[in-house]
Amino acid sequence: MKFAPPLFAALLLAACAAPEDDASRSTSDAAREAAARAAAAAPAVEADVAEDPQELGDLSWTKGAMVAAADPRAVEAGLEIMRQGGNAIDAAIAVHAVLGLVEPQSSGIGGGAFMVYYDRARDEITVFDGREKAPAAATPELFIKDGAVMDFLTAWQSGRSVGVPGQVALYKAAHDAAGQAEWASLFEPAIALAEEGWVVSPRLAEVLASPRLRGAIRLDDNPVTAAYFYPDGEPLPAGFKQTNTAYAKTLRAIAAEGPSAFYKGPLAEEIVAAVTEGPDGGAMTVEDLSNYEVKQRPALCGVLQTGYRLCSAPPPSSGGVAQNEIMGLYEILKPGPNVKATPEAFLKTFVDAQRLAYADRDHYVADADHVPVPATDLINPDYIKARAADAFEPDEHVFPGDPGVVLGRDPMRPMWGEDATEHAPGTTHVSIIDTDGNAVSMTATVEAAFGSSRMAGGFLLNNQLTDFSREPEKGGKPVANAPGSEKRPRSSMSPTLVFDPEGDLFMVTGSPGGNSIIAYVAKTLVGVLEWGHTAQESVDLPNVIARGDVVGVEVDRDGGPEAAAALKSMGYTVEERTGENSGLHVIVVREDGLEGAADPRREGIAKSLE
Repeated sequence: MKFAPPLFAALLLAACAAPEDDASRSTSDAAREAAARAAAAAPAVEADVAEDPQELGDLSWTKGAMVAAADPRAVEAGLEIMRQGGNAIDAAIAVHAVLGLVEPQSSGIGGGAFMVYYDRARDEITVFDGREKAPAAATPELFIKDGAVMDFLTAWQSGRSVGVPGQVALYKAAHDAAGQAEWASLFEPAIALAEEGWVVSPRLAEVLASPRLRGAIRLDDNPVTAAYFYPDGEPLPAGFKQTNTAYAKTLRAIAAEGPSAFYKGPLAEEIVAAVTEGPDGGAMTVEDLSNYEVKQRPALCGVLQTGYRLCSAPPPSSGGVAQNEIMGLYEILKPGPNVKATPEAFLKTFVDAQRLAYADRDHYVADADHVPVPATDLINPDYIKARAADAFEPDEHVFPGDPGVVLGRDPMRPMWGEDATEHAPGTTHVSIIDTDGNAVSMTATVEAAFGSSRMAGGFLLNNQLTDFSREPEKGGKPVANAPGSEKRPRSSMSPTLVFDPEGDLFMVTGSPGGNSIIAYVAKTLVGVLEWGHTAQESVDLPNVIARGDVVGVEVDRDGGPEAAAALKSMGYTVEERTGENSGLHVIVVREDGLEGAADPRREGIAKSLE
């Protein structure tokens, strides 16, 4: 039995291959029957924190193992770790250590990440929050200079933008919790590449040579980064074999001493020196580094009408809130089975669900350790239904809802001023399923391209604090996502796991791409769960991003121009985009094995363990 995808999906997939057999395109009949029973009994979305284990039955896993990530060398590192007996967490560490070397514009150990880990034997989901933190000395006025709000470019390239990195601490916290391989072995692939030389990819060479980017970042004026990325004054060309002995030395120290080699001692002092130097140096201290801690949090999960369970990271990540709210709204707003729907109706549904969810996310989501965030309220079934009833026209501004009012409590919306946070596209995503059926969905970042352009120990330092609202007040009210002492900035990162109606792992997905991450990931969920597409077909769909008053449509992909024209005819303000920066990596568990997908907009692959 196949899902019947709406005509909109066919329009967007005009150039895609014909569907494969039923087994590769949909869930089993038994799962569909279970979904129907769940839909009859369950609300649209259920707030859940993954604390109640479900029956797994036979624990044997026969589907195989797979790694999907942004560079073939990183994928191979993860597969090799699994060949040696490592699990999904071990593989994720090895994959990312390589990505930090060969894809430095996107992530690295000078940044942070959210990892969602599924332990199949225990039927438990854990979120490792390795998000960067503001220094203890940070105040809401972090980006106020001479009485004015710093512009984004100045803030981005300043030391004030650098948060205390969380990536290395996340490695260790996850490995201590569930890793199987020897800690030091996880860094061997990256160390070997750094010392022996790695080949510059076409995408990195293109970014380094981009006149637009060279005018914005300081890589070619900063003596340290200029020497590495622009030897002899010219950007590294594609095919050039570069070494990074400083990075190899850093990883060797971490392999031998653990995170203390990063957060204390000479390397910590080098990091602080890079952050505090001008222009606009930051306030980070060695104490800020030594005091950093990873947070282990429960996943934020919702149950859809079909019985599928969708789990992602809680605040300060937007994943659990935004993905559940978009999917819950989509289910309610989409044309019913007895309605003769046009392709435009399904496109409109996806756009409107995004606009409503983005408005809520922008207003409420922040660091829940510092401000009250109504995360479970925003995916409460009663709130979702009320939010779906909020009427607006395509040319109208969409305001946030008020879960306090809907759920019979005090109003919540007036607490906060309107958020104006800007998010630059960057980041990377890794999806892994190991030989025991454990899974990792990890999104990692240094924020904008090449982070803050400041380097220490052979790696770039993030500019993550520009994910705060640089304007701490709006309309006389504080902004929830304003900077603060030891506060973690809100993130768009949405590392997501999906479980079928029988409780079995079904999908691992996630993407880079700034605040568009939410739309990118939602596209794969709608594509696979609603339209019955393969993982790759869903990734290949043109990106449609509906945050705020403008709908961005990727028009250099098949189906994009038609989608843009349809939205314009409906009255939406459309921005036609080219060069979209998504980097989706998806794994779907099918009856006959694992189905992987890598985003053609980047250089990644999805590869099974042989």
